[in-house]
Amino acid sequence: MDGLKKSAAYLWRQRIGYGSADFACNLIWQMISLYLLFFYTDIMQLSATAISLMFVVTRVIDGVTDLLVGYAIDHTHTRWGQSRPYFLFGAIPFALFAVLAFTVPEISEEGRLIYAFVTYVGLSFMYTIVNIPLASVLPSLTGDAHERTNLSTSRKFFGFLGASIVSACSLWLVAYFGQGNEAAGYHDVMLLFGVIGCLIFFFTFASIREDVPVAAPQKVSLKETLRSLGQNRPWKIFAVNILFMWTGFFIQASALIYYFKYYVGSTAMAGVVASIMSIVPMLVNFLVPYLSKKLGKCRLFLASAAVQLLGLAVLWAGGVQETVIIIGAVIMAAGYGAKESIYFSIQADPVDYGEWKTGINTAGTLSSVNGFLGKCAQAAAGGLAGLLFAVSGYDGGAAMQSSAAITAIEAMYVYIPALLLVASMLTMRLYKLDEDYPRIKAELDERRAQAAAEAKLDVVMEKG
Repeated sequence: MDGLKKSAAYLWRQRIGYGSADFACNLIWQMISLYLLFFYTDIMQLSATAISLMFVVTRVIDGVTDLLVGYAIDHTHTRWGQSRPYFLFGAIPFALFAVLAFTVPEISEEGRLIYAFVTYVGLSFMYTIVNIPLASVLPSLTGDAHERTNLSTSRKFFGFLGASIVSACSLWLVAYFGQGNEAAGYHDVMLLFGVIGCLIFFFTFASIREDVPVAAPQKVSLKETLRSLGQNRPWKIFAVNILFMWTGFFIQASALIYYFKYYVGSTAMAGVVASIMSIVPMLVNFLVPYLSKKLGKCRLFLASAAVQLLGLAVLWAGGVQETVIIIGAVIMAAGYGAKESIYFSIQADPVDYGEWKTGINTAGTLSSVNGFLGKCAQAAAGGLAGLLFAVSGYDGGAAMQSSAAITAIEAMYVYIPALLLVASMLTMRLYKLDEDYPRIKAELDERRAQAAAEAKLDVVMEKG
């Protein structure tokens, strides 16, 4: 009985420790998603065109750094494991760059643009350092598919909790700290979030253990690792979906404050809807393990995406009617919450498939490429937003916007996300790993057990 209690206590400590890291990530990530573009255009007073170019260039740099970080994780072997050390050593620099990115230096516009570029690149790199291990560590925390869903559910609960705090409180905190000075307000809010996030990463490091046995370090080149990914069909389908899913998310998130300020005519509604989009998913998240067992991971993803699309349609049909907007936002948030939660559980399974198919464990590299694709989606969203603003004549200093700018904002918040959501659903219909996964996992476990037994025998013979 004591063993069972210890086992339960261990599982819950690990679930909370693992999940809380996404709370830390989302304190910063949600601020970037909701307010960074607005901060650059309306507070730092930078050109939307220059910012869109900066987003694209930053993602090219990320393409190199993400791959290198993933490759480094695959070749990291310490007494703490492969992924855990990155939470410890990445926490403070991540918090520092988050504060710097939301700081307005008193220099020329050209200087501010250079400053924004340097700090944004630094923040993106440090986000890679602490976020890719959050995905790569999952396969080594447990080999049980259902427990992976539990861990992913915990991750998204805490992630949504962090996003909810940002959505509900950040603008109020900006006003409170800034006392009329928005630049100072954003700086102080990010300082607060950065310190909290840093401490939570330390807690995550102390709470999780990489318990799933792994083979001895493989002398595998980067070329061989990438070739292994090329043979991983489920991952390739999943990777295409990443581009559709996250581009839609980022462009809608970045347009939220513009949509409700200029199209609906209520900045307060931006905070309401942002809160709904964080709180409702956090509650729906508790149903995901049950729904995943009943429907399977991919079918749950598709059903959730359909609910999200329905909610977006209701919100759009509501126009400026706040009651209908709220109903649509609740439906959209419910679908989004279940979809994103199961998305992170699905992400771990192609790692096992790749090892089963090629004999190479690419957890770090696969997670880094997934992270890079997510950043490509963010760059595409930022670049498209900047282009639409430039073409439509958006003026960040104007109280009213032109009809062309309003149309561009509506496209960013409604039409483009809807099209990309449909593309995501069509892509994931091709994902068939759920049906074969139990057999693949059983064979892989047998191979790992045999390899571990052979390694132990070799040690005994060497000592003999």
